[in-house]
Amino acid sequence: MSQVGSAIDLETSVGYLLKEASSALRAAMEAELRPLGMTITHYSCLELLAQRPGLSNSELARGAFVTRQSMNVLLQSLERDGLVRRADRAPSGRALPTELTAAGRRQLATASAAVRGVEDTMTQGLDQEARRQVVTALRAFAAALR
Repeated sequence: MSQVGSAIDLETSVGYLLKEASSALRAAMEAELRPLGMTITHYSCLELLAQRPGLSNSELARGAFVTRQSMNVLLQSLERDGLVRRADRAPSGRALPTELTAAGRRQLATASAAVRGVEDTMTQGLDQEARRQVVTALRAFAAALR
């Protein structure tokens, strides 16, 4: 028996539209970051460290939505490029806190301006109240699914 009557209407499905918007946002951000020699994960890592200095590899991986292994490879590259600095020894436990260097802050400033431009383009048709409602709804979606 066919389930056509219970099919999801892609034109009004919040989940589908959210995924479509997410894909479009990712593509637009990649297009802005690529000329800067950055990926979205690279940018996310720098942004997280600017806002929460001292995060560990595991905390950065969770915040950037990647595996710990992927984040460790990225951090090694960022450290080699002089964009981040990691402690030689963990102050407690095994987690090595990471922080941005001056070069990392400069690269982040350029990338943040590019990403802000993408977000501004994405929300240009919304007034402040509509933007607030979108933020509230997105937070509620994430909370409901956790």
